[in-house]
Amino acid sequence: MIRITVDDERFEGRDGQTIAGVLIGAGRIAWRTAQTGERGVFCGIGVCHDCLVTVNGLSGVRACQRAAADGDVIEREVRA
Repeated sequence: MIRITVDDERFEGRDGQTIAGVLIGAGRIAWRTAQTGERGVFCGIGVCHDCLVTVNGLSGVRACQRAAADGDVIEREVRA
């Protein structure tokens, strides 16, 4: 079991899950705001960049590609 924090909200997931997997498993399908509205995962393979988040201060992380780690602090990104 791992625990992550996203925008000050706590989520639990299984070891090995991606950040996007943890969020989708919790029913949160949109977490980034773009000019066209809220975005989540579109392609799931890291190509579309719709799932970008900031993880532990590092921006531009693909939530669909990065494994969630216990204690990760994740923030939504706002993109133009």
